[in-house]
Amino acid sequence: MAVSPEFDIAIGALLGLLIGSFLNVVIYRLPKMMERQWAQECAALSGTEVPEVPVYNLWAPRSACTKCGHRIRWYENLPVISYMLLRGKCSACGTGISLRYPLIELLTGALFAACVAHWGMTPTGLAWCAFAAVLLTLGVIDWDTTLLPDDLTLPLLWGGLCMSALGWTDVPLLQAFWGAVAGYLSLWTVFWAFKLATGKDGMGYGDFKLFAALGAWFGWQALVPIILMASVVGAVVGIAMKFASHLREGGYVPFGPFLAAAGFTAMWATPSRMLEFVGL
Repeated sequence: MAVSPEFDIAIGALLGLLIGSFLNVVIYRLPKMMERQWAQECAALSGTEVPEVPVYNLWAPRSACTKCGHRIRWYENLPVISYMLLRGKCSACGTGISLRYPLIELLTGALFAACVAHWGMTPTGLAWCAFAAVLLTLGVIDWDTTLLPDDLTLPLLWGGLCMSALGWTDVPLLQAFWGAVAGYLSLWTVFWAFKLATGKDGMGYGDFKLFAALGAWFGWQALVPIILMASVVGAVVGIAMKFASHLREGGYVPFGPFLAAAGFTAMWATPSRMLEFVGL
């Protein structure tokens, strides 16, 4: 029996909701895991005794309320539905649960559905679903912490090259390779030019790796539209935050979320349309 495209899209949306629930865990825990690792490495280098810490990773311990420690049961962790049934509050202490959790789930579901609608339930469609999930996670983590973990940027980079080699994207391998090279070196050059001129760091190395990953997925031709869109949108948001007095300490705005936004735009728009968006 033939399966209708609508059924595939529904399955994609359901898969996205489930993956989105897991992305919430990654967004919350991965930066904390990195901080723990850095603390242990610093202690080891300084010659002090490394304290034993409880196991903490993406799988353990079980998710719990940050206020009262209530262990979240499986039926309290259903994407979107549990949030609605609990009315956005912990079932034990009544502490409010951030609206961002169901929003991430809904956004991931929408992205997966859009990928399946465009590319079908095919290796290409699933590859772009994975791209969207990792890019969304990176954008949110960077916004929260100004970190772009290598555990995500490097697999995204290699994934783009592998998908191109397998023919699962429309980008030839040579273009993907030079896209990765040009993406990294371009921001690396800007970083050092700014540092030599001002003595300050203008961005982090994670931005180089993320831009390289976008080059691997979209090819070198898309790099200029992506960086221009990210820069324009980032500047507008930064100015708005400054006038609203919402800038963080130090007056900086992370660049990763705007690279991610430009990456999502590149999924659906041609480079020429992206240039039109920024007025070029």
